[in-house]
Amino acid sequence: MCLAEQLYREGKLPLRVCHCDTKLSNILFDTEDQFLCVIDLDTVMPSFIFSDYGDFLRSAANTAAEDEADLSLVHFNMEIFKSFTEGYLEGTQHFLSTVEKELLPYAILQFPYMQAVRFLTDYLNGDIYYRTTYAEHNWVRTQNQWHLFKCIEEQMPNIKAYIGV
Repeated sequence: MCLAEQLYREGKLPLRVCHCDTKLSNILFDTEDQFLCVIDLDTVMPSFIFSDYGDFLRSAANTAAEDEADLSLVHFNMEIFKSFTEGYLEGTQHFLSTVEKELLPYAILQFPYMQAVRFLTDYLNGDIYYRTTYAEHNWVRTQNQWHLFKCIEEQMPNIKAYIGV
């Protein structure tokens, strides 16, 4: 969890302007499914590219909603990963550093792990941060994100090969 901060302190990893809540519901499209704009800009701040890349894949490549209780439905969709990564690498090729590219697999793992910890912490603290609709909601979310983390871990050799690291 501390790798990015460590590399930043060592001068090896830059801060960039990031959205920090990247998901499809924060992108507006027109009636022809053409991109219009990004919304929910209150989360924009200096961060590491891992935030936008990893968090988008955490939500978009999960084959189930983040509060799906049936873990047999939770998988990491490699086709979505490949499509998003292809576009991401093409769009960032003029500025993405070697270190950032090498650590994209780390970002994919980091965000389900971090979100599992956040859901678990909220659950243990009495559900004071995330809106819940039933008593075990954050516990279910924790298990979901941990399962997604494990699915991504299993795919890591394929993920690294696709990115070329």
